[in-house]
Amino acid sequence: MKLVSLALCLLILPGTAALAGDWPWWRGPNHDGIAEPGQEAPVAFSASENCRWSADLPGRSHGSAAVAGDRVFLAVAEEEAQIQSVMCFDRDTGGLKWKTEIHRGGLVQKTNKKASWASGTPACDGERVFVNFINGDAVFTTALDLDGKQLWRTRITGYTIHQGYGSSPAIHGDLVLVSADNKSGGAVCGLNRKTGEVVWKRERAQMPNYASPVVFKVGGRDQLFLTGTEKVSSFDPLTGETLWEVDGATTECVTT
Repeated sequence: MKLVSLALCLLILPGTAALAGDWPWWRGPNHDGIAEPGQEAPVAFSASENCRWSADLPGRSHGSAAVAGDRVFLAVAEEEAQIQSVMCFDRDTGGLKWKTEIHRGGLVQKTNKKASWASGTPACDGERVFVNFINGDAVFTTALDLDGKQLWRTRITGYTIHQGYGSSPAIHGDLVLVSADNKSGGAVCGLNRKTGEVVWKRERAQMPNYASPVVFKVGGRDQLFLTGTEKVSSFDPLTGETLWEVDGATTECVTT
């Protein structure tokens, strides 16, 4: 089994025992990629410098790590064994707490050889961990508890790979927000966090795209933004109602 080295450098003040804040989902706690102030992140680091611990992975992972409490979560894909899983590490020591297999088999579509079958970042609401995977001919969102037990799995939409799939889930209120744009026609939807039930769903254009949904308060209201498919779109995150759209960006967007 091929092992891939993962090095997570903890950006902490000298002498402190833990991180200043969590990074529980893609783009951080405020969805803007900005960390808490005063952490003095190192500008130089290596396997022996400013690295608290490292851990070996059984496969490739192109997503980011999600950090919540004393745990670090990562989506991983073992391509030869055809296994997609979520791994949980101890935040302080790097010790493996658990590894939960989400899918076995199903890595069958042709994809870009530089792409990973685990390219999204998990999201943690403090009680559950949510992760998206392309498997077979569809995208699925799966929820685990903090001990790695699977709670539910929901099929989002059919998916035809152009380069791969890399959209990460977002959390807003009682919902998990998921997008899966692709050249067969995708979807953006809101799922009940506790049950996985589809609360709302909107069909999308038949275009490949890799952006993740993100929620910001703009104009006095919460708006879910999604770029790509030649548009920038705004939705009501609780109902899926389209608030506005404007032509722009490009067909395939990788940025959020």
